[in-house]
Amino acid sequence: RGGGAREDLITFRVIEGDLMKEYKSFVITIQVTPKHGGSGSIVHWHLEYEKISDEVAHPETLLQFCVEVSKEIDEHLLSEEEEVKTTETLETEVEIKASAQKFHHMFAGKPHHVSKATPDKIQSCDLHEGDWGTVGSVVFWNYIHGKPTLYTCYGEAKVAKERIEAVDPEKNLITFRVIEGDLMKEYKSFVITIQVTPKHGGSGSVVHWHFEYEKINEEVAHPETLLQFAVEISKEIDEHLLAEE
Repeated sequence: RGGGAREDLITFRVIEGDLMKEYKSFVITIQVTPKHGGSGSIVHWHLEYEKISDEVAHPETLLQFCVEVSKEIDEHLLSEEEEVKTTETLETEVEIKASAQKFHHMFAGKPHHVSKATPDKIQSCDLHEGDWGTVGSVVFWNYIHGKPTLYTCYGEAKVAKERIEAVDPEKNLITFRVIEGDLMKEYKSFVITIQVTPKHGGSGSVVHWHFEYEKINEEVAHPETLLQFAVEISKEIDEHLLAEE
């Protein structure tokens, strides 16, 4: 049973258990105070007890147990601080000749047509849940990325299952969160935002790609090759849209 919540102090009174076989009462108080003139803290353990007889030993081994527990908790807390989530970003811009609305519509309204524009990179896009271009919908991409393999001169066949997290037609913006697939082998999270803005004072648009991701460890490379992949896709979609006009 605990009591007290002031000055980083807590007190427990033992009311049942093994200690009650040797002690009439047992109260444990833990107080933590910051170190003066430096980082870190001091944990003060206070055991107040009444033995059932003089033959019962003082709880010195329990006090040593408290010391060991304190050190292990300290290590755990420090390791948690080192594991603070670190999200990183990569972004790039691509100038295109097509309108912002048409390019945005390729990803928001008809991503299943992207493979027609860039067949050597995007194999297909299938709708798994919901409707095209709506928040919460899930799409499944088959794409080619990475180093060329024995079977293809373009790269390795990969997949990505993505949930649409945001769609803003006025800003020509769409955001996909990767929830399954090859990227999840190297990243804890991966979010892709595509926003297209009309060029100021001229025809054409600018496609802004933004990756937000968290690597599973430091050995994983930043997705720079995927960003270049996005640049190439943008250019091929642009050519496709212009050819349709």
